Amino acid sequence: MPTPLTVPPAAFELRAAPRLRWGIIGPGAIARDWTRTVHAHTDQRVAAVASRSAGKGRAFAAEHGIERVHTTVDALCTDDEIDVIYISSPHPLHREHALAAIAAGKPVLIEKPIAMSAAEATEIADAARAANVFAMEAMWSRFLPQMRLVDDVLRSGVLGPLRHVSAEFSSRATFDPHSRLFDPALGGGALLDIGVYPLWFTTWVLGAPHLAHASGLHAETGVDSDATVLLRAAGATAVARTSVLATAPHRAGLFGENGRLELDAPFWSPSGLTLTLQSARGDLEVSRWTDPTSLRGRDGLAYQAVAVAEHLAAGRTEAPEHPLATSIRVMRLIDEARALIDAG
Repeated sequence: MPTPLTVPPAAFELRAAPRLRWGIIGPGAIARDWTRTVHAHTDQRVAAVASRSAGKGRAFAAEHGIERVHTTVDALCTDDEIDVIYISSPHPLHREHALAAIAAGKPVLIEKPIAMSAAEATEIADAARAANVFAMEAMWSRFLPQMRLVDDVLRSGVLGPLRHVSAEFSSRATFDPHSRLFDPALGGGALLDIGVYPLWFTTWVLGAPHLAHASGLHAETGVDSDATVLLRAAGATAVARTSVLATAPHRAGLFGENGRLELDAPFWSPSGLTLTLQSARGDLEVSRWTDPTSLRGRDGLAYQAVAVAEHLAAGRTEAPEHPLATSIRVMRLIDEARALIDAG
C-alpha cells in the first residue's frame, strides 16, 4: 500500500486572510466561477463590477449579490470603496485594463495570460514596479495545496538530478471563428488560452528553460489550434503540450534519476499526486496524496484570492510564488513558439 504524503493544514486555510473589497473588470465565465468560489469558500468579497454593457453588469451583480455596477473601467479604478481589482476581460484588453488599475494605485490580479506578448507583460510589470503597486498574473494552479508538495519534493532533492518534465492541457473545442478561442482579434489560439498552464508548470519546475523547438497546427482563422513545445534547461528537457482539436489527460510529471512525481489529471486544479522513488537496490517506494477537501475544478480559484489578500497585508508588491518575471518568461516562450509554428 502506498505511503501517504501530508500537506500542512495551513495550506488549506481559506479564511485567515484580511477581507478585501474586490472589483471585477469583465463579468464573463471565468469571473462568474471566480466570484462564486471566492464568496463560498473565503472571506473575500466582490463589491463592484465594471462592464461596457450595463445590462450584463447588472445581471452579474444580481447573480452574485454585488453592490455596485460601473459602466467604465475608469469608474471602477477610481472607486474608493474598492481595495483590489481582478481583471477577467479578454486577453487583448489585459494590458489596457491593468495599466489603468495601476495608474489609479489599485492592486491588480490579471487573468492568464497576463498579456498578449512578453513586451506587454513587461510594460505591466514596469508600471507596477514604478508605482509600487501589487500586480500578479492569476496563475491559480500555483497556489493549490498539491503544488506545496511539488515544491517540497523539488526542494528535498529526493528525485535526484531532474532530467525531464512534462505537462499537457488539451481540450477539444467546437470550431467557431467568432469565439475567443479562434478569433485572432479576441486573443484566440491554444497557446494563449490553455497552453499557458503547461508552459507555466514546466517553467516553474525548471526555472528558466529556453525554447528548443515548437511545432503545431493552425485553425482556419490562422490561430494555433495545436502545439508541442520542447524546452531545455541545464541537464533537463521538457515537453509542454496543448490542443483544442482533441482532449487528452491533463497530466504533469517530474522525472529524476532517483524517481518520479506524477500529478493526477487535471494537474492544474485540486487533484492528487504520486511519488515513486527507487532505491540503489532497485526497490520502489510509492507515496500517495489526494486532495482531502471537497474543492474540485475551478473551486481552486479561491486559493489565489486568499494569497493576494495575504501578500497585500504583508506589504508585498509581487507574489514570491509567482513573480512577474515568471509571467514574462512564459509569455516570451509563447511568443517564440507561436513564431515557430507560424513559420512552419
